[in-house]
Amino acid sequence: MKGYLLVGCLLLVSLAKAQDPEFSQYYAAPLYLNPAFTGTTMDHRFMANYRNQWPNVARGYESYAFSYDYNMDYYNSGVGFMAVVDKAGTAGMKSSQFNFLYSYKWNVSDKWVISSGLNFGYAFRSIDFNKLLFGDQLQFDGGGSIPSDDPALFNLGNASYFDFNAGMLAYNKTFWLGFASSHINQPNRSLLNEEANIPIKTTIHGGIRIPLYWGPFKRDHISVLSPSFVYKNQGNFSQLDVGAYFLYDPIALGLWYRGIPVKQNVKDNISQDAVVVILGFQFEKVEIAYGYDFTVSELGPISGGTHEVSLQYKLDIRSGSKTKKKQKYIPCPTFNKK
Repeated sequence: MKGYLLVGCLLLVSLAKAQDPEFSQYYAAPLYLNPAFTGTTMDHRFMANYRNQWPNVARGYESYAFSYDYNMDYYNSGVGFMAVVDKAGTAGMKSSQFNFLYSYKWNVSDKWVISSGLNFGYAFRSIDFNKLLFGDQLQFDGGGSIPSDDPALFNLGNASYFDFNAGMLAYNKTFWLGFASSHINQPNRSLLNEEANIPIKTTIHGGIRIPLYWGPFKRDHISVLSPSFVYKNQGNFSQLDVGAYFLYDPIALGLWYRGIPVKQNVKDNISQDAVVVILGFQFEKVEIAYGYDFTVSELGPISGGTHEVSLQYKLDIRSGSKTKKKQKYIPCPTFNKK
């Protein structure tokens, strides 16, 4: 009979082995991508991200991220805070993580900066029992189904754990390349009093900013083309995002492809996932963008695709200070054309 517990908790068990939430607009969630991006702008930077993935499939996945970071230039450091919330399925699976981030920067030459970053997080994971439905709650013979008062259910509970991440980033005015490692301590997040360690996630990302000139002088350029990529590997899962965004101030357009077409479908891995289209607007202090993922995997259009919104606000409280230092570079990912 206990084998039928999987019927009521199938989503729960499968999610226990799932990969991290992700954002297609990774340039709009830089602290989530790599803690080395912490403090890479001189302003006080506030960012918010919302993602609704596969809304037609058992309520799919909903992810939220809120972050703040700031550059302490006189200490060559950056500090930041980030909260990430992920909801999945009809059973109310919820994961929340709160993070403190720190980065340190070296000006290795007149043109290059290297940043190292650390992310110290504490996470909570839970499920809403009131949203579960069991055999004895239905109006037909529930033979073989586990009853809602079965003692096995009481093994389900909440989970909390520490999480540690680190990353490196090298950048100059036009190029950036980074590496990040997440869940270095491989924390256990099981709700079943068993072992369900989060596998280490490895991320490699990079890109280039190409100014496009529309006149005889450099000051005449008003647009930027920025190709970029992100490669992730976590357990048996691997993913490649590759594409570019085009900025014609103040409008930004992005097109990305997610998947590894040369790799055959294997367990827990998808060779073709989505085509991502993004429309954004950049103003002096505000950046806002909307993205839609067209599902090209076997799941197809029935999933409802994925909707994603990002918002960034910059606050420069030192604009009137005579001691303000000029920022050297702002690394991508960003809409900024400077």
